[in-house]
Formats: sequence, C-alpha cells, structure tokens
Amino acid sequence: MVIITLQRDKCIGCNYCMELAPNQFRMSKKDGKSVLLHSVEKKGFHTLKSPDDTIFDESDKAAKACPVKIISVKQV
Repeated sequence: MVIITLQRDKCIGCNYCMELAPNQFRMSKKDGKSVLLHSVEKKGFHTLKSPDDTIFDESDKAAKACPVKIISVKQV
C-alpha cells in the first residue's frame, strides 16, 4: 500500500511532480497548481491510498524533487 499526500494550497506550480510521476500528478489548467489524481481532499490535504506498490518509486522521486516539500509518500 502506497499513501501519497499533497498540500495543494502551498503548491508553486513548478511542474516537477508531473514530470517525475505523470501517472499520479497533473497540473491544473485553472490555477497552475498540482493535482493528485484519484485523491480525496480533507482539510487542505489531498490523499491517495493505492494498493499498487509500483507507483512508490516515481512518486517518491517527485516528493524529493518538490522545492516546497508539500508531497509526502509512504509505503505501508
């Protein structure tokens, strides 16, 4: 199980997450911020829980590349 969390409000729209993990992230055409695909929003945190462990590596690279450190990726 992989858990990805995005604090979208703090996104600066750098696009690194989408470049490194295109299957999990897109950039919004409305405001230019990152969108975590298939996520659930609660109190400003967008969370995706996926049983697909193959998404961990690319999502982890996206989290590490994020200049404002608003992406967290955990494997449980």
